[in-house]
Amino acid sequence: MENVSSSNGLEKRPTLSFRDANGAEFPNWQRISLGTIIEPYSEKVHGDHDYEVLTSSREGLQRQTEHFGSKQRHDTDGYNIVPLGFCTYRNRSDDGRFAFNINKISDKAIVSKFYPVFRFVNANSTFMTEYLNSSARARKKLSVLAVGTSQVVLSFEALKSAKFDLPCKEEQDKIAALLECINTRIAQQHAYVNALKKYKRGAIKKLLSPKSCPLKNAKWTTAKLDEIGSFIKGAPLSKADISDDGTPFILYGELYTTYNEVVTNVKRRTQAQVDELFLSREGDVVIPISGETAEEISTASCVMLSDVILAGDLIIYRSHKVDGRIISYLLNHVVNTQIARIAQGKSVVHIQASELRQLTLSYPDEKTQKTLIAFLSKLDDKVINEENALAFLINLKVGLLQQLFI
Repeated sequence: MENVSSSNGLEKRPTLSFRDANGAEFPNWQRISLGTIIEPYSEKVHGDHDYEVLTSSREGLQRQTEHFGSKQRHDTDGYNIVPLGFCTYRNRSDDGRFAFNINKISDKAIVSKFYPVFRFVNANSTFMTEYLNSSARARKKLSVLAVGTSQVVLSFEALKSAKFDLPCKEEQDKIAALLECINTRIAQQHAYVNALKKYKRGAIKKLLSPKSCPLKNAKWTTAKLDEIGSFIKGAPLSKADISDDGTPFILYGELYTTYNEVVTNVKRRTQAQVDELFLSREGDVVIPISGETAEEISTASCVMLSDVILAGDLIIYRSHKVDGRIISYLLNHVVNTQIARIAQGKSVVHIQASELRQLTLSYPDEKTQKTLIAFLSKLDDKVINEENALAFLINLKVGLLQQLFI
């Protein structure tokens, strides 16, 4: 592919490029106004209907029930119909980034009034949405066109006014075909990871139940958490205490995104001096007592490394009878619904330590604990390995996009 001139006068071209069926280079990328290749769609829904509501997010276009975990109550009168194969985006953003998505999941779908609906003509929709979502130049241009302060708005008219250097339709089709293959592989891996996690949840509930556990010689004991262990509240530290070196340090909010049942790495450090009481021991269970949702805090407990400072709204639970991994499995997958029920609050949800102390659970004898941990640890490793494979595929796509776009 030959060089093309960018708006700042520099010569630019993609690192990777395609050739046509005869092996010849495609024409130079040409400056095009999006308004010439975008066709708006303005049909709306009114009154009773059988359309399902979709949400446009950075993870793609999703059914609202899947995105939020439950059906949302909205007055959908006047919502925009988005036909199969058409595109949409949420025109409001907190950080100046906008996600463009294609409806590939429903032929009876609607989206919020704030989601313009359109299709591309004489352009490949897959290429265009990937380009608008991933090209650094496109994202910068769109953020400049958006207006507002704390929350910016990219109007449909502003979107149509944007001009970009784009390849011809034939080359767009070739790039899109490659990206479709990668997207399909990522979707398959994502589905596999979700299936593994679902299997893991079912296996834990079956194995850690006196009624369904297949180990017939297992002996079970029912007790309150307060009777089989002790609670230690996290140290009175915050983000202001983070430093480049010092003692490993975990803030409560990180448990929801960083760890998976067993903590293997702690990224933050602090030089703050705290009593040894606030240092974890290997095998301790850390329990969050506040978060954004009840479901969040009821499934985030994990087993700790030794000598880590736990800060803020975290509790160290140290059992003298039950392995920490068994406690973590029970909290996250067996009695998590009980934890969610005792959570209180709206903007910030929290649970009382006094109520956690009274939480009742059943646990197996020491020999059975070791048998179950051996099996579930292998299952954990399988999930982690497949999650790493998914992350590799996503990073591979990101790297290719950087080389395919200008």
